[in-house]
Amino acid sequence: MRNTARWAATLGLTAAAVCGPLASTAPAAPGNAPASLYAPSALVLTTGHGESVALAAPERAVTLVCAPSASGTHPAAVPACAELRAAQGDFDALEADSGTLCTREYDPVVVTVEGVWRGQRVSYERTFSNECVKSSLGASVFAF
Repeated sequence: MRNTARWAATLGLTAAAVCGPLASTAPAAPGNAPASLYAPSALVLTTGHGESVALAAPERAVTLVCAPSASGTHPAAVPACAELRAAQGDFDALEADSGTLCTREYDPVVVTVEGVWRGQRVSYERTFSNECVKSSLGASVFAF
């Protein structure tokens, strides 16, 4: 039941993040090209405590829209989108903040990402040893 609720919430947030910016766009006049074409980049990021997605109920979810411009409920949308663009949308390529010192306390945190990045479907999950380690990777992307 917990996984069903998680997927329902994730799909709902993904639909809102992807369809929301598209719903307000007016169609181009016949014979005229649209002002800008872009591949959508809209993601739903969740975080929860536990050793795996199956054991961790989402505690927080944010949306991150990076195209055509940075927006969403993510508290640092502009720098998070910049970091993802620099990593070409590869969450494993995000750089750790070298100035952050974290304890070795084991309190696992699971992060999931679902949505679309530059028109391609994204599904990512990762377990960090604690909140500090999570926040140090991709200084803005996972800081929510």
